[in-house]
Amino acid sequence: MTAPREVWITGVGLLTCLGEGLETTWAHLERGDTPPYDDKSFAPYIVHQLPPMSYDKQIPKKSDQRQMETWQRVGVYSAGMALTDAGIAGNAELLDHTDMIVAAGGGERDTAVDTAIMAGVRKVNQPGAFLNERLMSDLRPTLFLAQLPNLLAGNISLVHGIVGSSRTFMGEEPAGVDAVRVAQARIAAGQSELTLVGGAYHGTRWDVLLAFELGGVVLKDKFAAVWDRGPDGGIAFATMGAFLVLESSDHARARGARPKARISPVLSDRTPRRPGETEASLRRQWDAISPQIDRAHAAVISGASGFEPATSAELHVLKDIGLPVRNTGTYIGHGVDTQFMANLGIGCAAIEHGKLFAPTGTGDTGESPPGLSQVVVTSVGNWRGEGLALLERVD
Repeated sequence: MTAPREVWITGVGLLTCLGEGLETTWAHLERGDTPPYDDKSFAPYIVHQLPPMSYDKQIPKKSDQRQMETWQRVGVYSAGMALTDAGIAGNAELLDHTDMIVAAGGGERDTAVDTAIMAGVRKVNQPGAFLNERLMSDLRPTLFLAQLPNLLAGNISLVHGIVGSSRTFMGEEPAGVDAVRVAQARIAAGQSELTLVGGAYHGTRWDVLLAFELGGVVLKDKFAAVWDRGPDGGIAFATMGAFLVLESSDHARARGARPKARISPVLSDRTPRRPGETEASLRRQWDAISPQIDRAHAAVISGASGFEPATSAELHVLKDIGLPVRNTGTYIGHGVDTQFMANLGIGCAAIEHGKLFAPTGTGDTGESPPGLSQVVVTSVGNWRGEGLALLERVD
């Protein structure tokens, strides 16, 4: 049996409320400035918005930008950043065999149309007929037929020229974990040499906040760090895009690409979330990778969202593991499908800098180990899905 091949991350594209690019995000985290949350635009709900930006650098055609909604522009832009960072943007020979895996939610609803329909349906004698007529005439045909991860993947392919195989995942946080897991496994098994994997999420919009608020999930009224939101805590949703270029080590060496980190393994699980199951799932995954961990030079970057009981369950396990811990959600918010890829990118920055960023709340414990060379990145979904990945420095 052939041994699994080594898989490197050779490119990162990251777009968050902290700004554009991995180093910009890292600089904010390292300084430990006040988190840039927005408690006004969607009051009483708290969100993390992207700063004003132009998409021209990665999406040069205005016609392309116009036909995309925000989540697509964010995704296409951050995908272009990752390709540029890996040194393969515009290289047709490499892009011809670059595969792609995208994890993202569905399309954005037209809230103006929704509001008009809800207001009008109360005033008619035949609400069913009224609803059918308005849905047929007011909604664009693509609203549900193509406003899915495959549309984002298609736009990335068209704008950036990726023509390898394409796969898409949809399903909140587990989608992001499984997208990376499959990308890493295919390269390790020799089924791919070069894969772009990532996602985008536009969480700063009313339809998202309504959907999650129906489940009592959204953070509102007062901001607090993720670990400090208490039993009634919630999620501060964010708009973000995050893409990674994964590559076999042999392929990367042959073209002279520099690794940001080695990634192996990526583990995922999906428990029914009965009491104790989240903890048991994380412990099983930790036990699977713990023989590879050098505790003197390792740390955890957590994707905890702030929603309970998942956040407390994860923190309980992390305290038992005993490695230094940092959470990113306090600063960049929560991007659901995209969060895991964003944290993997930030984990790469931590390894490149050889240290952790500043603590973000009471659950962020431990000093940064000297010469940080391993980062365990966790993902515990707000409703389902538990996963983690191990990043390591390549000497």
